[in-house]
Amino acid sequence: MALKPDRIETQTDISFLMNSTGVRGGVVSIVTGGSGVAMDDGNAVVNLLSNPSGAKPVGVLLNDVVDYDLTRQHSNYHKDEVQVGQKVAILRIGQVTTNSITTGTANPSAGADAYLGTNGNLAAFQAAGAVKVGQWLSAQDSESYAKVSINIT
Repeated sequence: MALKPDRIETQTDISFLMNSTGVRGGVVSIVTGGSGVAMDDGNAVVNLLSNPSGAKPVGVLLNDVVDYDLTRQHSNYHKDEVQVGQKVAILRIGQVTTNSITTGTANPSAGADAYLGTNGNLAAFQAAGAVKVGQWLSAQDSESYAKVSINIT
C-alpha cells in the first residue's frame, strides 16, 4: 500500500486512462493527450514515468492499476483496483500520506518543496528537469510515510 486513508481530496480528475500497472500514491504524468474534453478519448493516457526530466505531471494516482485475466477473476473495487487500460482517479489538489518517496540528497521535511522523482515517486530534492508538485507537511515516519500537499493546476 502506498497511500494511507488519511487524505483530503479537493480536486480529482477521471479523464485519463493508464496502459500499464501501477500502485496508488505515485505521481502520474501525461504520455499522450486527448482533444477537447477527452473524457472518453483513448489518446488521453498517463503513466508513472521513470525519468522526471521534462515530464508533465497530472497528479497522484488514487487507484491500483492491475493486469488480471478477467475471465478468471474480477477487479477488486473495494481495494480501488482498476484494470490496465481503464480510467484512473487522479488527485490534482489535496493532501495525501504516501510512501512513494525517492530519498537522495534530501529527505522530506515539513515546509520543504515536493518534486516529481523517478518512477513517479515524490522527492524532496529537485532532479534535473523535475517540476515542483507540492509541499511536504511532515518528515517520514518509521514506516517511510510522509504527508504531502499536492497542488498541480
